[in-house]
Amino acid sequence: MKSKDINTVLVLSDGTIFKGKSCGKIGTTTGEIAFNTGMSGYQEIFTDPSYHGQIITMANAHIGNYGTNKLEVESNSSQIKGLVVKKFAHHFSRYGDDNELLNEFLLKDNVVGIKDVDTRALISHIRENGAQNAIISSEDKSLDELKVLLSKAPNMKGLELASKVSTKQPYEVGNGKYKVALIDFGVKKNIIRCLNERDCMVRVFPFDVSLEDVKSFNPDGIMLSNGPGDPEPLKESINLVKELVDLNFPIFGICLGHQVLALSQGLKTEKMHNGHRGINHPIKNLITSKCEITSQNHGFVVNKKEVEKHAGVALTHLHLNDNTVAGISLIGKKAFSVQYHPESSPGPNDSRYLFDQFVENIKKQ
Repeated sequence: MKSKDINTVLVLSDGTIFKGKSCGKIGTTTGEIAFNTGMSGYQEIFTDPSYHGQIITMANAHIGNYGTNKLEVESNSSQIKGLVVKKFAHHFSRYGDDNELLNEFLLKDNVVGIKDVDTRALISHIRENGAQNAIISSEDKSLDELKVLLSKAPNMKGLELASKVSTKQPYEVGNGKYKVALIDFGVKKNIIRCLNERDCMVRVFPFDVSLEDVKSFNPDGIMLSNGPGDPEPLKESINLVKELVDLNFPIFGICLGHQVLALSQGLKTEKMHNGHRGINHPIKNLITSKCEITSQNHGFVVNKKEVEKHAGVALTHLHLNDNTVAGISLIGKKAFSVQYHPESSPGPNDSRYLFDQFVENIKKQ
């Protein structure tokens, strides 16, 4: 059903209520509520598979003002469960024939949203009280009904979501000198593009691919993609990565892939209070002492104390806001990973050198 400024309610699991008007699809949706501080790139955010299962609150006051475009997507459809905004644009200013209204984009992908919300107050509440489940409804449901539905929503801690967004069948993208096996936990299209631009032919494998299938491709390197949910339930993937590390393949992990690499070495991960989601997060490269402004989207992190006491793992990158682990490398191996998104999209390109570093590791074999 099309949105027509219907009264809409947002209820958090701690009982906090926000009221507004509908945008996107008329309906009811549940998910973990989180916020993104980026001032642009909303379409890339909505289509990022790492957001699967989440209701996203946008910190920028104006959303939709430049519409949407089919070239600015990170997957084949919207991944978010719901959207919360302050000002929602029903018109856009942008040249070109391939643009459409954000509302049409959300309707096509059945995304339920709420606008005219005091997002500053909501984000402050999440920052203080932590990420939690929430429900949005633009349907005629009582508060008691909504609370019952909300109580049935799964908790993100312990929730395996990679299987919901991973490819079902292998496929190949591009041509190049180097063969990269990409294990798809919820890959963004721009990760593949960054590899293609560096003379890599990429074969994308499902998250539950076997070691035999990876080896039969005879890859020069392994990419572990980003993705949603808790990494710890991915037991088979963790074991697979451990075997790939033992075989001394060049390995590059991003986001969830970074966490899986860490878990494969016996490290632990933990759920964050409210996560990192935005395009201006400061990172320090401890190897070069240079700082980077990065794009981030994650609610779990590798335990720093575990990294510091592990003889086979080096801490390579540090988040400067809270000193959390932002990157590691495996000593004596060609394997490294980062907690952030070097492909950006949206975000600055400060960290794209990491793709060059991965290709250099391949060349050194």
